[in-house]
Amino acid sequence: MTSPRTPRPLDHLVLPVEDLETTRARHAALGFTVAADARHPFGTENACVFFADGTYLEPLAVASREECEQAARAGNVFVARDQAHRFRLGDTGFSALVVGSGDADGDHARFQELGMSAGDLLGFSRPMKFPDGSEQTASFKLAFAADLRAPDFFGFAVERINVPAADRSALTAHANGVAGISEVYLSEPNPTDFQYFIQELCDNREVDANSFGMTIELDGAAVTVLNRAGLEAFLGLVDTSRERGLLGRALAFRVRDMVVLAELLQKNGVSAREVGSRLLVDPAPGQGAIYCFEEIR
Repeated sequence: MTSPRTPRPLDHLVLPVEDLETTRARHAALGFTVAADARHPFGTENACVFFADGTYLEPLAVASREECEQAARAGNVFVARDQAHRFRLGDTGFSALVVGSGDADGDHARFQELGMSAGDLLGFSRPMKFPDGSEQTASFKLAFAADLRAPDFFGFAVERINVPAADRSALTAHANGVAGISEVYLSEPNPTDFQYFIQELCDNREVDANSFGMTIELDGAAVTVLNRAGLEAFLGLVDTSRERGLLGRALAFRVRDMVVLAELLQKNGVSAREVGSRLLVDPAPGQGAIYCFEEIR
């Protein structure tokens, strides 16, 4: 079992979308290369965006409502949480933070012991298509974590059992110059109320807390939970709601050349705004979170 004091790597982020055609068009306009559509054995499907640093985005759509409902009734946490998120917040959003695992069974037991398990361990296999046209079967185990005070956001640890080695260089080359994910932004009026949950999901007890919120480091990325002042300072958002609980808000990407990015967005008719030294693109159909672009230094 991985040491609970060794920060986990960010694996990927789950972004519910209404359909894959819309999300593919949106991400292409943003300058991303999008992988082939892939179907899960429980009714959902995705069209992922992979990065050179090993992280990726998982835009997730419902391929078969009947299969999803059946899977949720049978205890599939992944599908049940996705359905709940869509019911409460709509079909486009940011629902889950996923960390890497070398022992999903151990993580599941740890989450249970800590009182933060979201339900049964999930194991499944599915075919994977690669840019060269080849197809192989990959298997996964997922251990889920959640906090009942945050019905609209959850996390899980994923272990890859027999994912075949493949050259993904064609999929990790993006016209916008994005090399990876540097930070994940969540929100909550009092961020430290969820300090324990984020710490244990990330496997890191070290916390950087300030007047805008708190940050907990992953291996190669960071998770920041912002309060209302932090949302305005970091993302230019004014939130006057009284809602409590974690919400997925934004992702920060490492970019090689901001000038090239800005020209690409303008050419493709994508509106962006400046906050400090970063370019921010607000949510749109097919894109459920704010996308923040910052230059690699």
